[in-house]
Amino acid sequence: MAITAQIAKHVRDVYFGGNWTTSNFKDSLTDVTWQQATTQAYSFNTIATLIYHTGYYIQVQSKVLQGLPLVGKDSESFIHPAISSQENWEQLLHKTFTDADAFADLIEQLPDSKLSEDFSDKKFGTYYRNLTGIIEHLHYHLGQIVLIKKIVQEQNNN
Repeated sequence: MAITAQIAKHVRDVYFGGNWTTSNFKDSLTDVTWQQATTQAYSFNTIATLIYHTGYYIQVQSKVLQGLPLVGKDSESFIHPAISSQENWEQLLHKTFTDADAFADLIEQLPDSKLSEDFSDKKFGTYYRNLTGIIEHLHYHLGQIVLIKKIVQEQNNN
């Protein structure tokens, strides 16, 4: 199996399941309502904000994989449209999962030789560093989401 195919599998696993942690976005978010997704717990980001944030970077990297320049700002990655209904929340989730699957498809199309090349610009490191880095980023925020979900659900039960 090509290394790029393995990386794509890791992306799909963190979103849709099958990884060794048995934790993924789809299962973790399946019972989250829009109210829970937008509830502030302590000073943490909301679940909706973290979903938007992770999706933002998937979109940025996808554009590079399509041959476009890397355009993204950390400061913009947490600013998302308002979620004021279940429909808004479901639209964000649908976009998130669709973009993730398309991103994995793009990774699979890369030849392994591309992994050692600079990702858009030398200052960003290699394709390998960026693609494996985004998987680390996804797992990090998935852990936050799971904890925030538990806190919000406990707050709602009290």
